[in-house]
Amino acid sequence: PVGRVFCIGRNYPWSPEDRNAASAFPSWFMKPNTAVFLAEGVLPFPPATQDFCHEVELVVGIGKGGFNIAREQVESEHVWGYAVGLDLTRRDLQKIAKTQGGPWEPAKAFDASAPCSPMMPVKVCGHPHRNPIWLYINEQERQRAIIADLLFSVPDLIATLSKSVTLLPGDLIFTGTPVGVDAMQPNDHIHAGISGIGEIRMQVGA
Repeated sequence: PVGRVFCIGRNYPWSPEDRNAASAFPSWFMKPNTAVFLAEGVLPFPPATQDFCHEVELVVGIGKGGFNIAREQVESEHVWGYAVGLDLTRRDLQKIAKTQGGPWEPAKAFDASAPCSPMMPVKVCGHPHRNPIWLYINEQERQRAIIADLLFSVPDLIATLSKSVTLLPGDLIFTGTPVGVDAMQPNDHIHAGISGIGEIRMQVGA
Protein backbone atom coordinates (compact mmCIF):
# COMPACT_ATOMS: atom_id res chain seq x y z
CA PRO A 1 0.00 0.00 0.00
CA VAL A 2 1.04 3.59 -0.60
CA GLY A 3 2.67 5.03 2.51
CA ARG A 4 3.89 8.57 2.85
CA VAL A 5 4.49 10.84 -0.14
CA PHE A 6 7.73 12.84 -0.04
CA CYS A 7 8.19 15.56 -2.68
CA ILE A 8 11.59 17.03 -3.48
CA GLY A 9 11.83 20.72 -4.31
CA ARG A 10 13.96 22.26 -7.06
CA ASN A 11 16.02 19.27 -8.26
CA TYR A 12 16.56 20.03 -11.95
CA PRO A 13 18.57 22.99 -13.26
CA TRP A 14 16.09 25.68 -14.27
CA SER A 15 18.99 28.03 -15.04
CA PRO A 16 22.79 27.67 -15.44
CA GLU A 17 23.22 29.00 -11.90
CA ASP A 18 21.21 26.10 -10.46
CA ARG A 19 23.84 23.57 -11.55
CA ASN A 20 26.59 25.50 -9.81
CA ALA A 21 24.53 26.09 -6.67
CA ALA A 22 23.56 22.46 -6.07
CA SER A 23 25.63 21.98 -2.93
CA ALA A 24 22.81 22.05 -0.35
CA PHE A 25 20.20 19.29 -0.29
CA PRO A 26 16.95 20.53 -1.85
CA SER A 27 13.91 21.26 0.28
CA TRP A 28 11.20 18.63 0.62
CA PHE A 29 7.57 18.58 1.66
CA MET A 30 4.83 15.96 1.93
CA LYS A 31 1.44 15.14 0.48
CA PRO A 32 -1.12 12.78 2.04
CA ASN A 33 -1.28 9.32 0.49
CA THR A 34 -4.93 10.06 -0.32
CA ALA A 35 -3.65 12.54 -2.95
CA VAL A 36 -2.32 9.59 -4.99
CA PHE A 37 -4.54 8.01 -7.63
CA LEU A 38 -4.17 6.24 -10.95
CA ALA A 39 -3.42 8.84 -13.62
CA GLU A 40 -6.14 8.27 -16.17
CA GLY A 41 -9.41 9.82 -17.23
CA VAL A 42 -10.36 13.21 -15.81
CA LEU A 43 -8.05 15.26 -13.60
CA PRO A 44 -10.23 17.30 -11.22
CA PHE A 45 -9.64 21.05 -11.35
CA PRO A 46 -9.13 21.96 -7.68
CA PRO A 47 -10.98 24.73 -5.83
CA ALA A 48 -9.37 27.89 -4.43
CA THR A 49 -6.96 28.52 -7.29
CA GLN A 50 -6.62 30.43 -10.54
CA ASP A 51 -3.12 29.07 -11.24
CA PHE A 52 -3.25 25.26 -11.43
CA CYS A 53 0.18 24.02 -12.53
CA HIS A 54 1.69 20.74 -13.75
CA GLU A 55 5.03 19.27 -12.62
CA VAL A 56 5.97 15.95 -14.22
CA GLU A 57 8.29 13.83 -12.05
CA LEU A 58 10.01 10.48 -11.67
CA VAL A 59 8.40 8.72 -8.70
CA VAL A 60 10.39 6.19 -6.65
CA GLY A 61 8.63 3.43 -4.72
CA ILE A 62 10.44 2.19 -1.61
CA GLY A 63 10.45 -1.59 -1.20
CA LYS A 64 12.76 -1.96 1.79
CA GLY A 65 12.86 0.82 4.33
CA GLY A 66 15.62 1.95 6.62
CA PHE A 67 17.32 4.76 8.47
CA ASN A 68 20.64 6.27 7.35
CA ILE A 69 20.69 4.12 4.21
CA ALA A 70 24.05 3.82 2.46
CA ARG A 71 24.04 5.45 -0.97
CA GLU A 72 25.57 2.39 -2.65
CA GLN A 73 22.76 0.17 -1.32
CA VAL A 74 19.83 2.29 -2.50
CA GLU A 75 19.33 0.84 -5.99
CA SER A 76 20.29 -2.73 -5.14
CA GLU A 77 18.23 -3.10 -1.94
CA HIS A 78 15.71 -0.32 -1.29
CA VAL A 79 13.99 0.72 -4.54
CA TRP A 80 11.00 -1.46 -5.52
CA GLY A 81 10.03 0.38 -8.66
CA TYR A 82 9.35 3.60 -10.54
CA ALA A 83 6.37 5.52 -11.90
CA VAL A 84 5.53 8.75 -13.68
CA GLY A 85 3.79 11.26 -11.43
CA LEU A 86 2.39 14.77 -11.48
CA ASP A 87 3.13 16.97 -8.48
CA LEU A 88 0.19 19.31 -9.01
CA THR A 89 0.36 22.78 -7.50
CA ARG A 90 -1.96 25.66 -6.73
CA ARG A 91 0.79 28.11 -7.69
CA ASP A 92 -1.02 31.24 -6.54
CA LEU A 93 -1.34 29.77 -3.03
CA GLN A 94 2.31 28.74 -3.11
CA LYS A 95 3.36 32.30 -3.95
CA ILE A 96 1.36 33.58 -0.96
CA ALA A 97 3.01 30.99 1.30
CA LYS A 98 6.47 32.00 0.10
CA THR A 99 5.73 35.69 0.66
CA GLN A 100 4.26 35.19 4.11
CA GLY A 101 6.60 32.40 5.22
CA GLY A 102 3.65 30.04 5.64
CA PRO A 103 3.35 26.28 5.06
CA TRP A 104 3.00 24.80 1.58
CA GLU A 105 0.16 22.36 2.37
CA PRO A 106 -2.61 24.55 0.89
CA ALA A 107 -0.63 24.77 -2.35
CA LYS A 108 0.52 21.16 -2.56
CA ALA A 109 -1.51 18.76 -0.40
CA PHE A 110 -5.01 19.12 -1.85
CA ASP A 111 -7.23 16.29 -3.11
CA ALA A 112 -6.03 14.46 -6.25
CA SER A 113 -2.74 16.38 -6.28
CA ALA A 114 -0.48 13.38 -6.99
CA PRO A 115 -1.69 11.26 -9.93
CA CYS A 116 0.69 8.45 -10.88
CA SER A 117 1.10 5.87 -13.59
CA PRO A 118 1.22 2.22 -12.47
CA MET A 119 4.44 1.42 -10.59
CA MET A 120 6.94 -0.43 -12.80
CA PRO A 121 9.07 -2.97 -10.85
CA VAL A 122 12.83 -2.52 -11.05
CA LYS A 123 13.17 -6.14 -12.20
CA VAL A 124 11.22 -5.12 -15.32
CA CYS A 125 12.43 -1.57 -16.08
CA GLY A 126 15.83 -1.37 -14.37
CA HIS A 127 17.01 1.93 -12.90
CA PRO A 128 16.39 5.00 -15.12
CA HIS A 129 19.38 7.22 -15.76
CA ARG A 130 19.43 8.50 -19.35
CA ASN A 131 15.67 8.14 -19.83
CA PRO A 132 13.85 11.19 -21.25
CA ILE A 133 11.11 12.76 -19.11
CA TRP A 134 8.56 15.02 -20.81
CA LEU A 135 5.13 16.63 -20.67
CA TYR A 136 2.81 17.97 -23.38
CA ILE A 137 -0.32 20.09 -22.97
CA ASN A 138 -2.64 19.99 -25.98
CA GLU A 139 0.17 18.41 -28.02
CA GLN A 140 2.52 21.33 -27.25
CA GLU A 141 5.72 20.39 -25.41
CA ARG A 142 6.23 22.20 -22.11
CA GLN A 143 8.75 20.11 -20.17
CA ARG A 144 11.63 17.89 -21.28
CA ALA A 145 14.82 16.63 -19.66
CA ILE A 146 16.62 13.36 -18.96
CA ILE A 147 16.74 11.69 -15.57
CA ALA A 148 20.52 12.21 -15.48
CA ASP A 149 19.82 15.97 -15.28
CA LEU A 150 18.67 15.56 -11.66
CA LEU A 151 20.82 17.74 -9.42
CA PHE A 152 20.59 15.01 -6.76
CA SER A 153 20.25 11.46 -8.10
CA VAL A 154 17.86 8.87 -6.70
CA PRO A 155 20.60 7.25 -4.56
CA ASP A 156 21.59 10.70 -3.25
CA LEU A 157 17.98 11.61 -2.47
CA ILE A 158 17.10 8.40 -0.65
CA ALA A 159 20.37 8.20 1.28
CA THR A 160 20.11 11.82 2.42
CA LEU A 161 16.37 11.74 3.15
CA SER A 162 16.87 8.61 5.26
CA LYS A 163 19.24 10.53 7.54
CA SER A 164 16.25 12.68 8.54
CA VAL A 165 13.37 10.17 8.58
CA THR A 166 13.09 6.39 8.63
CA LEU A 167 11.79 5.35 5.22
CA LEU A 168 9.18 2.59 5.11
CA PRO A 169 7.99 0.13 2.45
CA GLY A 170 5.32 1.81 0.35
CA ASP A 171 6.72 5.32 0.72
CA LEU A 172 6.80 7.30 -2.54
CA ILE A 173 9.37 9.93 -3.43
CA PHE A 174 8.60 12.50 -6.13
CA THR A 175 12.07 13.49 -7.29
CA GLY A 176 11.56 16.98 -8.74
CA THR A 177 10.46 18.50 -12.03
CA PRO A 178 12.26 19.97 -15.07
CA VAL A 179 11.91 23.57 -16.18
CA GLY A 180 8.73 24.48 -18.04
CA VAL A 181 6.13 24.41 -15.26
CA ASP A 182 3.04 26.33 -16.33
CA ALA A 183 -0.69 26.63 -15.73
CA MET A 184 -3.40 24.33 -17.04
CA GLN A 185 -6.95 25.21 -18.02
CA PRO A 186 -10.18 23.21 -17.94
CA ASN A 187 -10.39 20.71 -20.83
CA ASP A 188 -6.62 20.76 -21.45
CA HIS A 189 -5.18 17.41 -22.55
CA ILE A 190 -2.12 16.16 -20.65
CA HIS A 191 0.33 13.68 -22.16
CA ALA A 192 3.40 13.01 -20.03
CA GLY A 193 5.86 10.20 -19.55
CA ILE A 194 9.28 8.77 -18.89
CA SER A 195 10.72 6.47 -21.54
CA GLY A 196 10.84 2.89 -20.26
CA ILE A 197 8.74 3.71 -17.19
CA GLY A 198 5.27 4.74 -18.35
CA GLU A 199 2.98 7.42 -19.73
CA ILE A 200 0.09 9.54 -18.46
CA ARG A 201 -2.86 10.74 -20.52
CA MET A 202 -5.52 12.82 -18.76
CA GLN A 203 -7.93 15.65 -19.42
CA VAL A 204 -8.32 18.54 -16.98
CA GLY A 205 -11.89 18.70 -15.67
CA ALA A 206 -14.18 21.67 -15.74
